[in-house]
Amino acid sequence: MTSIESITLDVADTTAAQRFYTDAFGLGPQLRLRASEAPTTGFRGFTLSLTVAQPADVNAFVDAALAAGATPLKPVTKSLWGHGGVVQAPDGTIWKIATSAKKDRGPATREFDAMVLLLGVEDVAASKRFYVGQGLAVGKSFGSKYVEFDTGSSPVKLALYKRRALAKDAGVAPDGTGSHRIAISGDAGAFTDPDGFAWEASALTSAP
Repeated sequence: MTSIESITLDVADTTAAQRFYTDAFGLGPQLRLRASEAPTTGFRGFTLSLTVAQPADVNAFVDAALAAGATPLKPVTKSLWGHGGVVQAPDGTIWKIATSAKKDRGPATREFDAMVLLLGVEDVAASKRFYVGQGLAVGKSFGSKYVEFDTGSSPVKLALYKRRALAKDAGVAPDGTGSHRIAISGDAGAFTDPDGFAWEASALTSAP
């Protein structure tokens, strides 16, 4: 089963980005930072999500992110599917914090259950076929709209969504140019997918 070890974000200021992510989310080795001035404008075609246990945890993470310098894109709201909000980190990365729970079961913990990378793609069916060809197993699939891969106990989960739908969900315009400013490290090896998202061999895979 293909595993995703980490996500690398290309940022202009690694020191500032490290400070933000430590203060906002307390993320560990599953998120790496790399200095880059690669040109990019508008929507970068992906979002990162933290799924949490209860609404109080959503509020705690969003509040911490805003206090650390994030920009609100969608306020925390209740909906039919649960509770969530969207913020944009100072480096430009869009983060969604969400839970399917409707009620709190205790005080906020500032802990998350999973980190999910959602790639916005032009053709979900074509990208699904591509990733299956790279050895990824499909966990859930909803026709040509959404695909979630089974990455086992990986620290990062992966899903595909239509680019315009993902931008709408994030509260931004779908247009964007230049670098995605993200790389995915896993044991599937090094390649670039049909939408230009780059994969790199993980340290475990590249070790002699």
